[in-house]
Amino acid sequence: MEKVVLKAGKREVTGKKVRALRREGKLPAVLYGHNIEPTPIMLDAHQTWLTLSGLTSSSLVTVDLDGKEYLALVRDEQRECIKNHLIHLDFQAVSLTEKIRTKVGIEITGTAPAVQDFNAVIVEGLTEIEVESLPQNLPERLVVDISKLAAIGDSIHVRDLDVPSGVEILDDPDGLIVSATAPRAEVVEAAAEEAEAEAMPGAAPTGEGET
Repeated sequence: MEKVVLKAGKREVTGKKVRALRREGKLPAVLYGHNIEPTPIMLDAHQTWLTLSGLTSSSLVTVDLDGKEYLALVRDEQRECIKNHLIHLDFQAVSLTEKIRTKVGIEITGTAPAVQDFNAVIVEGLTEIEVESLPQNLPERLVVDISKLAAIGDSIHVRDLDVPSGVEILDDPDGLIVSATAPRAEVVEAAAEEAEAEAMPGAAPTGEGET
């Protein structure tokens, strides 16, 4: 993947005073992790938003802090609740020789034959999974092709995921990614029929010695 660089500078302003920085178009952040103590930094808010909008939670970025580069992951994003603007970021500097744990998003693709042939409903489970690998081996996303779902009841679990070499999945192998289920009307009807069958009275028992 093309190298992604974010220019940053050290930040002296902290606490409530960072509001003034935001009004100036600056985005406060913190850089911590490999080979650096937790350091308050600031970036250009607009440029950072443009850059990160095309990345995923497992994408690596290079933070250029006053000329020194740090390979990092975005570990936390804080957003303004109304307009959803970024207001703070946490970057974790990583080493190419040390494994890290992070979340990788799941992307659903393809068309399930079960939908076309049996009017199935596709139900999505996990939207991301936790993995461990060297930073350079991290996939940006894991693509799941649902064309394998041929009939109602078919499903894809964590154990079925195809991950790159050197990447270890840490989630439960039985975790559900996606499944093809019966339409809701059929489910309700089946449940009603089952409840009706259970409610039907059985044959009255015959007592011993009855005349």
